[in-house]
Amino acid sequence: MEKILENLEKEGVRRELIEKVRAFSEAHPADEALRDRVPAPDTFYYGNKVWEEALAALLAGKNILLAGPKATGKNILAENLAAVFGRPAWNISFHISTDAAALVGTDTYDGQKVVFREGPITRSAKCGGFAILDEINMARNEALAVLHSALDFRRVIDVPGYELIRVSPETRFIGTMNYGYAGTRDLNEALASRFAVIMMPAITEEDLMRLLERKFPGLKNKAAGQFAKLWGEIARKAEKAEISERALDLRGLLDAVSLIENGLTSGEALNMCIVNKSFDAYERTLISDVIAARIPADLTAADIFER
Repeated sequence: MEKILENLEKEGVRRELIEKVRAFSEAHPADEALRDRVPAPDTFYYGNKVWEEALAALLAGKNILLAGPKATGKNILAENLAAVFGRPAWNISFHISTDAAALVGTDTYDGQKVVFREGPITRSAKCGGFAILDEINMARNEALAVLHSALDFRRVIDVPGYELIRVSPETRFIGTMNYGYAGTRDLNEALASRFAVIMMPAITEEDLMRLLERKFPGLKNKAAGQFAKLWGEIARKAEKAEISERALDLRGLLDAVSLIENGLTSGEALNMCIVNKSFDAYERTLISDVIAARIPADLTAADIFER
């Protein structure tokens, strides 16, 4: 937590927000039994404005929805937020088959009697956790309806046949959603109104350079700049629909640098982590051409990392 707070100071986040976060985490320490659920992220989200909006909303007791296209750092920010507040996190990945039982819990037999097995939403609500609702717009609206009373002023979960579960004051819900993916849908108005929505901007080349240099301390500044410029060129081509967004894969770029560090050439690593994620031969050629114009295919770890 202290490391992230230091990074927030370097990002220029307002000191009063940082101090309020520190006071919150000191006043509400996580239960020792749940310490392993408090994230320890190895990647820091860069973006002063987004940080301030998210911290202010969470400190005010609001739930937030991180919305935007892929590769904008939504999951990274959600994990960073749980870590900086020192709260245990439950990651719930939504899909078309997600139902109320998967979220709240269901009956199960423990060998002697039927008992209620708590779901991740219930656990998070009772333990003051941060529930990260990943790809929340993938689930059916009728499944998400069970969240309404937990997300609004009532702060309760009513499980038929069991006690009324009151949501802990420390609990927060952080939703993430992409646009345009197969299977996604708009959130209904009732659910959307229960979140403060933050539109996530695309990562800039400057911030990507900082991310690369932090994640790979030995990476040469010139090499980091070339990878950042490559990302920018891919993003611009995807924005103009010259190539699909399959190539716009920030995790893939970071993975490629890691593979180079571990012995592959730049061409091999970038093919595996970016080019080959497109299953159209013509598009793979286009992506390869963009990469070849910026990054030679024969670079090795000795070329891009300090000895």
